[in-house]
This record gives sequence, structure tokens and C-alpha cells, in this order.
Amino acid sequence: MIENIAASSASTMTRLSPAKLNLFLHITGKRADGYHDLQTVFRLLDWGDYLHFSLVDGLVDIDSTLAIDQLCERLLRLTGAEAITSHVTDNLIFQAARALLAAAIASNKLPKQLTPVTIELDKHLPMGAGLGGGSSNAATTMLVLNEIWAFNFSQDEMINIGATVGSDVPIFIFGQDAIAMGIGEKLTAINLPDQQYLVLTPEAHVNTAKLFAHPKLQRDIAPLSIDTIKNQSNDYVQHLNTPYHNVFTPVVASLAPAVAEALSYLQGLETQVLGTARMTGSGSAVFLPLDASIASDKKLLAKWVESAPCSGYVVGSL
Repeated sequence: MIENIAASSASTMTRLSPAKLNLFLHITGKRADGYHDLQTVFRLLDWGDYLHFSLVDGLVDIDSTLAIDQLCERLLRLTGAEAITSHVTDNLIFQAARALLAAAIASNKLPKQLTPVTIELDKHLPMGAGLGGGSSNAATTMLVLNEIWAFNFSQDEMINIGATVGSDVPIFIFGQDAIAMGIGEKLTAINLPDQQYLVLTPEAHVNTAKLFAHPKLQRDIAPLSIDTIKNQSNDYVQHLNTPYHNVFTPVVASLAPAVAEALSYLQGLETQVLGTARMTGSGSAVFLPLDASIASDKKLLAKWVESAPCSGYVVGSL
């Protein structure tokens, strides 16, 4: 679990809702339920959004006749997300709270009264960038509400609940770097060296469903064992050697010129940083792992960020 980073009072807490990178991303096949089986290594970052949770005075009586959305609206007030979705119920934070309440009802863990909570979203991560911002917000919400409402779901139970909200939610509940399989819910911890990254976020977004349906998307990568992925970390941590790659990169680059431009910019820096540029998730963010000798050169990194064709950030592993 990702710990509190601050607490302004006994009734308010602030949590980092971190971004993630996919060091590589393979599709190994399509399942009978229409979803795709994936293999990836998730890297959590010390950069993300912040969520502020405030307890509201008084308790809400739980009315079993209420629809789940009505119950959620009585218990949760969300601010700071108005520009993300047209209605609060469409936001992943609300959907995460809804899924948690539904699970509590199904497992008879819902008490007769609950404390209402106000959540303020302090958004820093760009949307639709493949950095997992919305999923991280959802996971952080679930973790905190599980504590506040004392449902006491285990981590494994929370991961299963989170998977119903979004395929990237489980990694943020897991809370550490991991090898992921299935649709992202089968997680195995992996120890990776501390790393700095130059991340660029071009203003481009390609619909994920469109990408999965694209005829040129490679969907038949030979699956690798967990031991192989652990033992071959040198082939995807700093560099990206065959067979490791991101299957979405050529498709996204062909559909979004801004992504191709940002990736090309980072590729021009590869010989200096001794690393391989790549895209995270299904885009649009791209990143370049930094060698330790470069990561300490703040002036040079600032120059690279300033010269980039889009917004850039120097961030570290969590």
C-alpha cells in the first residue's frame, strides 16, 4: 500500500496518486471474453496527482433500499474533477467508491452507518497519456475508503475489486513495481534499480478501443515466464532489446504525428543517456531512462526539457 505523504489533521489526509510506466508491453492473445492477455513490467513513479480526503461531520444511515449510485452520492463528494467528466458518476474515483460499496454489500461488510467523505482531486498528470492517472486515482480512493470505512478487505480482495473498475487499477493497489499478466490483475513483485526518466507528454490521444481493433497491432507475442522476465531485466530497464517492445508504439506513431515527433526527439538523445526511448501503455506519453551520470546533471536535463517539442518532466521511480 502506498503510504500517506501528509496529514493536515485527524480528519484529513493527503495521498500521492502515482503515475506508472510500462517498461515494455506485449499482447499474447485474445481471450474468450473479448479482452486481451498482456505481459508488461509496471514501474511506479514519484510523480502523480494528489488526493485530499476529508471526513464530514456526522454519520449517514445506510438505507438498503437505495440504489448503489444514490448511496455513493450520499457518502461521497468529489471536487476538482469537473473538467474530466461531464457527470461525477462517470469519474473513475466515483466508480471506485461504487465498486467498493458494492463489494461490501455482497460480502455483508456494510455497517448501518458510514462517515461521509469529501475527496479533492489535485490533478497534475495529463489525461489519456498512458500514465495511469485515472486508474491510480481509483486505486488510491479504494485504499483510503477501505481504511476509513473499516471494510478490511485484503489486498488480494482489493485487487479483484479494482480489476472491475479498470485493468490498470490493480497495479496501484499492489503499490510496487511488478510483472503483470492476464489483463493486468496477475501481479508479481519485481525489484528494480532506482531510476530517473525524461518523460514527454505530447498533446495527442488515440482511442484505446480503436488501437486494439487496429489491423496492424501485433497480438500474438510469445508469452514469457515470470522467471525469464525477472532474469532478463537488463533487456528492458535501461535499454529495450529484442524480444521486448511496446506493441502499440508503431500503431500510435502512425496515427498521432505528435507522438512520433516526441519519440524521435528522445531517440536523438539515446547515445548521451545510454538508454532506449519508448512509449508507455497505449500512449501518448513517451520516456527515456536516464543513466545515473546524466540524471545528476540538472542543467542539461533542464535544457532538454526546454527544447522538447511538448511538455516534459524529469521524474524518478517511487
